[in-house]
Formats: sequence, structure tokens, C-alpha cells
Amino acid sequence: MSLPFAQRLDNVETSAIRELFKLLGKPGIISFAGGFPDSAMFDVAGIGEAVNAALAVEPGAALQYGATEGYQPLREQLAGFMQTKGVTGLAPEQLIVTTGSQQALDLLGKCLVDPGSKAIVEGPTFLATIQCFRLYGADLISAPIDGEGVQVDELERLIQTHRPRFVYLIPTFGNPSGAMLSLQRRRRVLELAVQYQTLIIEDDPYGDLYFDAPPPPSLLALSHEVPGSRDWLVHCGSLSKVLSPGLRVGWLVAPPALLAKATMCKQFSDAHTSTFAQATAAQYLAAGRMPGTLARVRQVYGARARAMGDALRQELGAAIDFVQPRGGLFVWARLTGAGGALRDGNELARRAIERGVAFVPGAPFYCAHPDVSTLRLSFATADEDRIREGVARLAQALAA
Repeated sequence: MSLPFAQRLDNVETSAIRELFKLLGKPGIISFAGGFPDSAMFDVAGIGEAVNAALAVEPGAALQYGATEGYQPLREQLAGFMQTKGVTGLAPEQLIVTTGSQQALDLLGKCLVDPGSKAIVEGPTFLATIQCFRLYGADLISAPIDGEGVQVDELERLIQTHRPRFVYLIPTFGNPSGAMLSLQRRRRVLELAVQYQTLIIEDDPYGDLYFDAPPPPSLLALSHEVPGSRDWLVHCGSLSKVLSPGLRVGWLVAPPALLAKATMCKQFSDAHTSTFAQATAAQYLAAGRMPGTLARVRQVYGARARAMGDALRQELGAAIDFVQPRGGLFVWARLTGAGGALRDGNELARRAIERGVAFVPGAPFYCAHPDVSTLRLSFATADEDRIREGVARLAQALAA
């Protein structure tokens, strides 16, 4: 039977990462493939207390339909949470709660993209963003990055040439790159937004996951230093990587007209994010447990990141090149081919699975001109011993 599917589906295909997960059922496999936090890091006791508090304090609101914009106590807590990270002048009414930050991106696609609309994304960038914007017909343009994030001179040239609807960036510990946009470049991005009246979308799910020194302030926090920049700035936040993905709580900060359109579109998609999840998150934030949770997560992930970096340097040496991450969940690496070693990430992924270790090849993270020598390794869900063993297996696969 042939069904008349929407033509927009021709623009996307199944996630390469989700397809890879089908191969991970092999006993004893060590996975560096996932992009999710370690479930052992969840504050189960604290979340349990928050659940009980949500049911005790306002059970009717927690279990009932709610406002599309979000549960008001949570909006207030999120505005306060953003204030602790340097964001000034953000009222609860200036954000809406979304079902994870992924829904925020989908709402932006619905509101901003027409078939053929041009948009600039980093090369590489979050795979689901490429799929989401392409689903709505966007013509995606790749902006190159380095260890300090997007190259702002090239970004300006691309803005001048293409006049995009928006620029999408993950400035802090990007997925997959792990790159951290420097303070100087952050200011320049905001200046470009004002100069060219181009909307900048800042996706910030990893900004709290720093290991040593905190990263520079978010674009949203810096916007008060560049007059007019907040009028051209969207910020997407999430509790998924720092509290629990299962709660599916994210938020969207945007100029008023865009926020109103996004709210309207959200009415059509889910009416509202789970009020029970929102009430739980609100109680958790109100209880003041987040700083302690973040301190623990930073310590554990930092140690794992260092273990992976040390193992890669020891086991693969000159055959691999990467920047040691200062936060986030990922090491982004490139096979150099030194000494005649393999340079194809896809082929290495196939060999690695055979030897009991998995990672994600880097090519799918590019909207154009993919670099097949790249790969993404997540250190989040394996302890240090398994990281060392997994990298040793990876070296065996490379030498095969």
C-alpha cells in the first residue's frame, strides 16, 4: 500500500545516531555513542521530594491542564535560575516552558522557516537541529568552527552573502564539537545581530556542565552590553542534561512577537508541557538542590573527560587530533591518518562495533561538506575504567 506522505519528509531521513543504537545490544559493548547524561547522576531523592511537594502544595494544578506558556511557579523559578547565571531584566512572562529544548527548536522552525528559507548553522552542529529545520524546508548554510567556536569573520561574510532568516549556534560546549565560543567572539556575534538585523538562536543545554573555570556568560547574559541585541536574540534552555531528561522541561526566551507565535504553535502541538513535570521541576529548583547537583555532576564528568583525553593521547597518539573539552559531554576528534592509519570515521565505527566499542561518526553532524574523518565520543555514561578499556578497543580497531 502506498500512502501519500507529505513532501516535506523527502528533506529528512532517520537519525544516524538512532540507527546506531540498534547495534548496541551486543553483550559487553562499551558505548561512547550516546548524547545523554549518566542516570547514576540523577538526584533521585531530591526529585522524589519535589514530586511529593508538588502533590502536597498544589495537587490540582499539578495534575490538571495548564497554560500553554507554562506553569507560573516554574516560569518564576526559571527566571531566577537565569538570573544566577548573569541574565538581567528577564521577567517570567518573557519565557515559555517547552517540552525539552528540542520542542523549542521545532517551534522556531514552524515560526521562522518557509520552504527555501536560508539559515546558518555551525559545521558541525546538533544533528536533530539539521533534521528539524530541513523538515520545514530550510536551506542550511554551514559556518566553520574551531576550538573557540564559530569563526566570526566567516560568519559575517555568510550573513552578508545569504541574508539568512536566522543563525543557530551552540556557543557553550557544543554538540558535537565541545567548542566554547570565546568572550570576544560572543560580543562580536551580538554586534553582528544588531548590525545586520539577523536573529541569533542560542541553544544552551550544556552551559552549566563546566569542569574547572566557568565559561563566558551566555549571549543572553551578555546582551545588556550590546544595545539592541536582545531584540535579535533567542535563547533555548533545558534541564535535561543537568537534572533529568525524563522530565522533558526546557524553555524559550525570545522577542515578544516571536514568543507569541511560538506559544500559538505550541497550542497546536501539545497544548502545554506536562504540568506534573513542571510542578516537580519548580519544587526542585525552589528547594535549592540544584547547586549541589551541578557540583557533583561537574566533578564526575570532568574526571571522565580527562580520562578519555589521556587515553586517546596514550592509545592513539598522532593518529587522532582533538581539543580537550572544558565542559559538556563530548570529545570531538579527527582522524589524522598519521603513519598510514585509517582516516574514515564511518569505517572505523564499523570496525569498532566488532571489537565491542561504539561511537558516532562525525559526517552526519554537517549540513554540507561533511568531514568523514571526524567522530564524536561521549564520556558521560562510562566510568573511568571503562573509558580506558573502550579507548584501548578503539585503538585496536584503528590498527586492524
